Amino acid sequence: MILNDFLPVNKADLLKLEWDYLDFILVSGDAYVDHPSFGPVVIARVLLDAGYRVGIIAQPDWNDPNSIDILGEPRLGFLVSAGNMDSMVNHYYVSRRHRETDNYSEGGAMGKRPDRATLVYTNLIRKKYKDKPIILGGIEASLRRFAHYDYWDDSVRRSILFDSAADLLIYGMGENQVVEIAEYLNNGIEVQYIQHIPGTCYLTKSLENLDQYIEIPSFESVKNDKIQYAQAFKVQYDEQDPIRGKTIVQRHSETYLVQNPPTMPLERARLDWVFKLGYMRNYHPMYEAGGGIPAIKEVKMGIISERGCFGNCSFCALAFHQGRIITSRSHESIIEEAKMIQMDVDYKGYINDVGGPTANFRHPACKKQLKVGTCKHRQCLHPEPCEHLDTDHSDYVELLKKLRHLEGIKKVFIRSGIRYDYLMHDQEDAFFYDLCQYHVSGQLKVAPEHIDETVLDYMGKPSGKLYGQFVKKFDQINKELQKEQYIIPYLMSSHPGSTIHSAIKLAEYLRDINYTPEQVQDFYPTPGTMSTCMYYTEIDPRTMKPVFVPKSNKEKAMQRALLQYKNPRNYDLVYEALILAGRQDLIGFHVKALIKPRTNVPKAGGSKKSKSSKRKTPSSKTSINSIEKTKKRR
Repeated sequence: MILNDFLPVNKADLLKLEWDYLDFILVSGDAYVDHPSFGPVVIARVLLDAGYRVGIIAQPDWNDPNSIDILGEPRLGFLVSAGNMDSMVNHYYVSRRHRETDNYSEGGAMGKRPDRATLVYTNLIRKKYKDKPIILGGIEASLRRFAHYDYWDDSVRRSILFDSAADLLIYGMGENQVVEIAEYLNNGIEVQYIQHIPGTCYLTKSLENLDQYIEIPSFESVKNDKIQYAQAFKVQYDEQDPIRGKTIVQRHSETYLVQNPPTMPLERARLDWVFKLGYMRNYHPMYEAGGGIPAIKEVKMGIISERGCFGNCSFCALAFHQGRIITSRSHESIIEEAKMIQMDVDYKGYINDVGGPTANFRHPACKKQLKVGTCKHRQCLHPEPCEHLDTDHSDYVELLKKLRHLEGIKKVFIRSGIRYDYLMHDQEDAFFYDLCQYHVSGQLKVAPEHIDETVLDYMGKPSGKLYGQFVKKFDQINKELQKEQYIIPYLMSSHPGSTIHSAIKLAEYLRDINYTPEQVQDFYPTPGTMSTCMYYTEIDPRTMKPVFVPKSNKEKAMQRALLQYKNPRNYDLVYEALILAGRQDLIGFHVKALIKPRTNVPKAGGSKKSKSSKRKTPSSKTSINSIEKTKKRR
């Protein structure tokens, strides 16, 4: 069924719909925004279309047991998601300091959801309804499905299925899985017997019903041995393919976590269907008085055109969550959504984005992926683009042209990011010219992340040389088009493999291009990424070789400061970093200097020194040891 209204959030809504029961109740850590960019709502709408009655409890008060009972007891079960973000990332900066705002809550207020929301909500439900099936989903559960390093605890935690006491976990994009689970429950199959659905995880005491599987080191092993942690992660990473992926088993004490192979990505027709399920495309009216939900502003005038990413950046969890196989929506579906956007009262003539995880990935990387799966030991773009890579942008060019020519559209922007290595590998320049001519708002944001080749290799990013070629071509095309447009690079400090020498090299590059980034992202170790495995184990799981990891707060602060060396507040950190690295040549008044020397001029009278001369160069054993380790490895 299609419901052209908000889903019920209280019993009054049930009366309005003349529903005397609900099949499922979805509990979410986000406020209720009825838009296809919000994963929990998509799942609710998909179940509704399959004929099930679904209600939403958004951000229940975890201190009040009755908050989970406002819609009564569902007939078939509860669905639990922390929301569009991991609740710990939502709450904390990489420094572990509390964030001030939550864009997924009313008025941007912090404190509407608990830390580790999936666990808290599930335990809240279990106290009230001891035997009711509970199914986990969303990014927080998906990326914590195995034993995993938790940055905030600085320890290895069990699979979230154990700590939550839920019955099933849906990982990845969950439309197929949740409908199949609903059908089994509706047919009277008890939840403990639903163990074969692709894209799900479950717990079992026995493996006798499994024919073929890979058993990775146990929770106890990976908690106590970093080499085994890296080995386990490598298997998890390698098997995330819906065609060739194997069942993976990980023992936790006397119980096994079983991950079934990933589900196939939705076919185009079904993806189109997901985006026309009667969304209200706004936050629930109950939030209006409190200032609404800020997160809607970023997506309301944008269009998701595809899913999946074969870019495989080491610090990104997309490959582990959405997978590497691209599925894109049809032109007709996207144009229909563009027309719906034009009907919004806030529409000003601009489509803010047409993209996805990577905007210019509109089709699978190569034809064989849909037959034999993605390559197990070969990436599509790194270290060099694969010879079988299909870099045809013509479909995207045609789609954007159709959108530009729709009546009432002034401009169509691309803001979700492009892979410039993929673009540069295309033998045709049609998209590059159209990008500069029509789809940049004066500044194009791209993510080279770094310039040091060693760091880029650990990141799974293209070479700094290629980035330079891209910038040169961007400038050349804009000159031809008589446009003044600029590239804004996203940069990351303190990624595994990045030494003080690496950060200085990036600072020198920024000096040479006369660019000072307003913001720099410190590497954030979050569950499910290759880089987080490197951070915790200090091992590259691809090679099982050691990797240098900057971990002390002081060293990370120095690397970050180097990328903003012009900021006076960073002077002491930059000075210390240059001294530690033996790069005094970058301190001076010459054109290549990053900073000026300290002033050590005695005051008149002779003996007293200025405040600056009293400052001693701070010494950090951790930083010095890090430099020495780097020198030895080199």
